[in-house]
Amino acid sequence: MKGGVGKTAASVNLAYLSAKDGFQTLLCDLDPQGASSYYFRIKDSKNFSTKKFLKGGKNIYNNIKGTDYDNLDLLPSKLSYRNFDIELDSLKHSKTQFNSILSDLQDEYDIIFLDCPPGITLLSENIFNSSDIILVPVIPTTLSVRTYLMLLKFFKNKKLDESKIHAFYSMVEIRKSMHQDAISKMSSSIDNFLGAQIPYRSNVEKMGVYRKPLNEFEPFSPAAFAYSVLWKEITQIN
Repeated sequence: MKGGVGKTAASVNLAYLSAKDGFQTLLCDLDPQGASSYYFRIKDSKNFSTKKFLKGGKNIYNNIKGTDYDNLDLLPSKLSYRNFDIELDSLKHSKTQFNSILSDLQDEYDIIFLDCPPGITLLSENIFNSSDIILVPVIPTTLSVRTYLMLLKFFKNKKLDESKIHAFYSMVEIRKSMHQDAISKMSSSIDNFLGAQIPYRSNVEKMGVYRKPLNEFEPFSPAAFAYSVLWKEITQIN
């Protein structure tokens, strides 16, 4: 829903932890900015496009790249993904196109992560319909919490499955009274927040310098530990 809340950092680190636990894992970088692809040092395929993505099957398999880590593959981003909504709008059943695409990929992978761009769009509605779990990073600030509540309202109005949504606090600065107050208020009123809290740390930003998952280059840091806790919680979601 909101930019700058730690979606890509979560996607990259969770995909890494999934692969490290032995799951055949695919990370699909759906954001045209391509941050996940950058972290894994993988460039897009020149002949790939949004149209080919939506055709699924071998069009996608031929463009999946291996990473430097066992069990972890990546489908890199394309700048043309900025046209996802235009392409989806021209198709029948425009809100459920991802169902068959992801179903094909499940033959090869145990777990598929989708690193998504912000906003509620036709692309995000496809993700809402096709995903088993929707992870929402929420910074404990007024605007981030407000955006999260808007997402819950959207699901309710569209009669979507709200049980898929699992939020977690991201970029937390526990010394800030505003963050403490927001966490306390949300914890008492909404029950679908996971327990893990990802702290605001400079080493998370260093992922862009080292171009590696945080749990690879600083596995014992507080933020890396928090991602590990988050991953364990996710594996226990029914």
